[in-house]
Amino acid sequence: MRTLQVRDLPEDVYTRLKDLAAKEHRSLTQETIALLEDALRVRSEAKERKRALLEKDDPLGLEGKRVSDPVILVREDRDR
Repeated sequence: MRTLQVRDLPEDVYTRLKDLAAKEHRSLTQETIALLEDALRVRSEAKERKRALLEKDDPLGLEGKRVSDPVILVREDRDR
């Protein structure tokens, strides 16, 4: 198993990590690993969702719907 050393960790981050670890009944190491795994999963899922949306032909779901010209909408709003 690999080892990761973090230097210059801000005191407030360390304190929050330590408090969270205590609340979760984990060691600092266990809590750090859990947080890193969660962050990596969330970031990976977000990238996957973005990629899937970009691959769609109609990412906004506007197919077959009439879309107004924004210039006309702004002009109508200003004229009110």
